[in-house]
Amino acid sequence: MAVSETENGRLLTVSGVWTILTANTAEKLIDTTVSKDAARRLVVDMKQIVQLDTAGAWLLHRLRADVEFAGGFVELKNVDPRYDVLFKEIERHNPRVVPRKPSKPSLVALFERTGELTVEIYRDALAICHILGSLALVLSWAITSPRRMRATSIAVQFDKSCIGAVPIVMLMSFLIGAIIAQQGGFYLRQFGADIFVVDLAGILVLREIGVILTAIMVAGRSGSAFTAELGSMKMREEIDALNVIGLRVTEVLILPRLLALMMSLPVLVFLANIAALFGAGLVCWWYLAIPPHAFMTQLQIAIDVETLLVGVVKAPFMALIIGLIACVEGMKVTGSAESLGQHTTMSVVKAIFLVIVVDGVFAMFFASIGV
Repeated sequence: MAVSETENGRLLTVSGVWTILTANTAEKLIDTTVSKDAARRLVVDMKQIVQLDTAGAWLLHRLRADVEFAGGFVELKNVDPRYDVLFKEIERHNPRVVPRKPSKPSLVALFERTGELTVEIYRDALAICHILGSLALVLSWAITSPRRMRATSIAVQFDKSCIGAVPIVMLMSFLIGAIIAQQGGFYLRQFGADIFVVDLAGILVLREIGVILTAIMVAGRSGSAFTAELGSMKMREEIDALNVIGLRVTEVLILPRLLALMMSLPVLVFLANIAALFGAGLVCWWYLAIPPHAFMTQLQIAIDVETLLVGVVKAPFMALIIGLIACVEGMKVTGSAESLGQHTTMSVVKAIFLVIVVDGVFAMFFASIGV
């Protein structure tokens, strides 16, 4: 490569091999030899080029673009007809400028987003109804043919969603029970009502806190796992393969997960209640000087079996909602990792929101019937 000054401007003579193998060297030569800023007119003589491929043509095209962007002019001279098609193709595939979308007024954008969310909620409701209908159909078949229940798959999912979650659920519930007792005792002792901390902890844990916090933990743990598993299978086309060989996705993948989750959550809620009451009892003993036998006596006065059942009855319904949301979001995953992450996040958010809504509905229902 040589640069010389002429009457018509600067002359750049390129020679030799300009291919992908020499692209790194050629790029360094261009950067060190040619001053793009000072060139008003640059003539590139390509007569001595022995071999040229797309990489070499792209380097020369980029040189021309840089000089013209700086205000100069570039002329390619003595271009072999064989190489002319390369420059035309590179010019044709030059990235186009994407026009910026005009910004909409904030009120219009708000209505547009609201409409999109409404349509999305409607589609999710249709997908949930579809899964519920498929489950009802599969369960009706399973009654006549028990083998279709896939007991092994249900046992595996029960192990993952229940037995594997016991340590973290019980630890969380133990801490929550201890915090409720400590905070309740801190305020009630000012009125000489220390003993009623037992009533507060027992009723609050058994009726509301135990079930709702356990459901939130399950939504974040098992619900996200269900979405990620189904989404990964969708990305790898395993679900399409099941459809091709004539197996129902609802029967093979969704039903075992839902049944296992509906059996797991009541067990976890019961264990969470025990752990929370144990934590509350320890704090009452240490912080409020309420001995264990006094704690148990007052607890028996404050609660009964009905109090326990109010919380446990909610668990299967919350588990069904968590499982349905997780499976619907998993089936909506497309072929990218970003889509998998988005739907996993949405699965947890939607499940937690609906769990809280269902808990409120149950609270109003039990209040209306006097329970």
